[in-house]
Order: sequence, then C-alpha cells, then structure tokens
Amino acid sequence: MSSQSRPNTRSAAAIAWLVNLMTRALASSLNMPEPLLHSTGVFVYAQVQAVEHRALKTLCPVRALRRLQAMFRQS
Repeated sequence: MSSQSRPNTRSAAAIAWLVNLMTRALASSLNMPEPLLHSTGVFVYAQVQAVEHRALKTLCPVRALRRLQAMFRQS
C-alpha cells in the first residue's frame, strides 16, 4: 500500500464520521429520528431541484425569444 492512499482513506473516514455526527446532532436538536430527517432532506432537495428547473426553463433565452415573437404576432 502506498503512503499516498492512506491519508485519503483516513480523510474519507473522518468526513463520513463527521457527517454522521452532524446528522445525529441535527436530528437530536430537531427532536426527530434520523431516518425521518434524511427523508425530509431528500424531499426538500427534490422540491428545490424542481423549482430551479422550472425557473431555468422560463429564463431560457430561446424560449424567451419565442414568447416575445408570439406576443408580437398576436398584436
């Protein structure tokens, strides 16, 4: 085993331990079980992604140009 691979595995293990600790601390402070906290986080992430996707669709320059052209055609 090379000496370069050991710090990476140690740091990855340390990060995983820290994430687990923070998840437990947050679940404890919110008085929620950890699986419910995780599920809620996944749900919120999915909702934010959906909102961002819709917002980017409306800000797309090609779509905006088409809408503008359609508005001028109607009037």
